[in-house]
Amino acid sequence: LVVLKAGVDTDPAALSAELVAMVRDQIGAVASLRRVDVVADLPKTRSGKILRRTMRGIADGREEPVPSTIEDPAVLDALRPILS
Repeated sequence: LVVLKAGVDTDPAALSAELVAMVRDQIGAVASLRRVDVVADLPKTRSGKILRRTMRGIADGREEPVPSTIEDPAVLDALRPILS
């Protein structure tokens, strides 16, 4: 998942291809990515920590409850189709 900086306007498909090629060239085939998704934001707690466990659970197909410490619950709703 990639979050663009404010004000950056680029084609997501071109950025995805560029990132996959860059990782393959600089790190190697062992770290090769299959998929890159550009998202508006990542789910974070009020203190700014990314909710990795919650995102992993959604990706694994589990129905994850919305944590009480989440900053913006709408971000999780936007990520569910991408992570599924």
